[in-house]
Amino acid sequence: MEIISQATRVIAEGEVLQLTKVRDASTTEATYMEVIRGKTAMLFEASTHSAAVLAQAPAEHIEALRTYGDNLGIAFQLVDDLLDYRGDAETLGKNVGDDLAEGKPTLPLIVTMRDGTPEQAALVRKAIQKGGIEDLAAISAAVEASGALDYTAKLAQDYAQRAINCLQPLPASGYRDAMIELANFAVARTT
Repeated sequence: MEIISQATRVIAEGEVLQLTKVRDASTTEATYMEVIRGKTAMLFEASTHSAAVLAQAPAEHIEALRTYGDNLGIAFQLVDDLLDYRGDAETLGKNVGDDLAEGKPTLPLIVTMRDGTPEQAALVRKAIQKGGIEDLAAISAAVEASGALDYTAKLAQDYAQRAINCLQPLPASGYRDAMIELANFAVARTT
């Protein structure tokens, strides 16, 4: 219960932080990471952490599974945000551009403003501040051309590998193999 109650608190704080950043084009990559760690990653972490505690695993395994969940959750959310520009609604089960429509500054947008041309940055900045998907095609082209989607995909792969590396203390088993496969699957959704 302590793990779940702490996770609930952190998730609520992450949601509030995200709400304060809606339509805020000055949101940094560090703040974005804080948001996704507080929301999605904490949910994954609480799941793996509580399972290890309930199984009465050794302390080293509990910590390994806790950090596995954190890293897997970050990788998953990075891919989810990438798919907002590279996926399709039928496959995703949600509309492409939903985050942009709500004015949420996700990593592909933050990186486009940082690394894109001045025109790309201005287009994205205006779309975040305004909300809506009127310029979705142009913004999708900008996040692709600026390298923001490749950057986000690479970062997601890095976090998936971190998750896999966290499993080192666990003995070889079909369960460990399944967790490795899950981490790989989470980032295989990038195309």
